[in-house]
Amino acid sequence: MSSKLVGVGVGPGDPELVTVKGVNALRAADVVVVPVMDTGERGRAEATVLHYVGQEKVVRVVFALNERTDRARRETAWDAAGDRVAQLLAEHSCVAFATIGDPNVYSTFTYLAQTIAELVPGTVVETVPGITAMQDLAARSGAVLTEGTEPLTLVPVTAGAAALKEALAGPGTVVAYKFGRQAQEVAEALRETGRIDDAVWGSALGLPEESVRPASELGEAALPYLSTLIAPAPRGGGRGGKL
Repeated sequence: MSSKLVGVGVGPGDPELVTVKGVNALRAADVVVVPVMDTGERGRAEATVLHYVGQEKVVRVVFALNERTDRARRETAWDAAGDRVAQLLAEHSCVAFATIGDPNVYSTFTYLAQTIAELVPGTVVETVPGITAMQDLAARSGAVLTEGTEPLTLVPVTAGAAALKEALAGPGTVVAYKFGRQAQEVAEALRETGRIDDAVWGSALGLPEESVRPASELGEAALPYLSTLIAPAPRGGGRGGKL
């Protein structure tokens, strides 16, 4: 009988934002894999998981989560992580992998699932959706993500602000992920496109060090890597104006 690998979205950090289905999946699994950097500190996924399962059930697996330039190092880490998870699948019928946010939105789980498909053919792969940082930031800041026919564009700023600037020139709401190290560039793009007044950013959502601030306060200092920004669509015409 084939083993099962389940990617479980555990939200952006607030343990109360894990879905009931997510909690059930974590508890039903034989082991829960959490990704950690090679520096060894506890990440958000692990901290969230420990609210629902015991430490004895958690297996920490190193991923090159902070590697953007050295592809060889990143691939080596992914291969090693895949080998470890493949070993766990040989020993257990159900392995869960906890990922912050959603397992199908910019998640390490995507690469792990691809690796396992090659290493352990026949493994059943499932995902449990999780609440995303943009949803949490919208709730905490009061920013409305979309109305009527507005488009929504999600841009990771890890490769620079050019794609963000292009999206901001359009008519819809723009969300920027992982923009902390390019905070100054992001602020400049918002000002150039006239979108800074209604924009908000947040980091460490749901955690003691949470920060939710207007984008107009962005300065030159770098922010936490996992910062999120929402620039709502320009709106007018009153209630239902975008229908």
